[in-house]
Amino acid sequence: MNGTVVVLGGRSEIGVAVALRLVRAGATEVVLAARRSHDLDEQERLLRDAGATSVARVEFDADDTARHADVLGEIMTANGPVGVVVTAFGILGDQQRAEHDAGHALRIVHTDYTAHVSALTHLANLLRAQGSGSLVVFSSVAGVRVRRANYVYGSAKAGLDGFASGLGDALAGSGVHLLLVRPGFVVGRMTDGMSPAPFSSTPDQVADATVAALRAGRHTAWVPRILRPVFFGMRLLPRTLWRRLPR
Repeated sequence: MNGTVVVLGGRSEIGVAVALRLVRAGATEVVLAARRSHDLDEQERLLRDAGATSVARVEFDADDTARHADVLGEIMTANGPVGVVVTAFGILGDQQRAEHDAGHALRIVHTDYTAHVSALTHLANLLRAQGSGSLVVFSSVAGVRVRRANYVYGSAKAGLDGFASGLGDALAGSGVHLLLVRPGFVVGRMTDGMSPAPFSSTPDQVADATVAALRAGRHTAWVPRILRPVFFGMRLLPRTLWRRLPR
């Protein structure tokens, strides 16, 4: 995992937590890419306190897919070699609103799926050309079997999960590794005010599991691990019961 750590979604609690652990493990250079990149003082301070000697800020709008090639290419050129890229951007959205407002539903799907397809395709090409590097993609158990209670967000995560799984296979033998992380409910800013679901985790717990999986060279990580057998069983639930489950 030598090289620069890049976090797309540089304000993300999980993304920064992963970068912090990689810095503590020896990484010295970090790129935080986000909208309003001037407003990342706290994230930069945390990384420098952990031992980062260089923290670059890059203006990155995940929704502006037309700019992805230029922005990501510039990041690689200015900060290579890149060791790990964490795609940590995304939105939860409002399910009730999305059921009646097609524009809002499209915004969720664009950010959580379409923008990832664009960014990951460009990143895969750039890392292939470099000949090395790791991609960390955050899916969700919400995409394993989509629930009625959050089907717009869940459908986007289901698409991302499938895309990342296929991309990981396509990268085999290229020197580039893709880690797909499937967290359950994460207690943090994105879910503030919501009642935690069973087997919830924190951004720090997700980051610990992610870095451990990276070190082990794994392709998939469930957080917490118990969710893997739980969701295997949930696939067998009758649809009449499944649709009643909460978020």
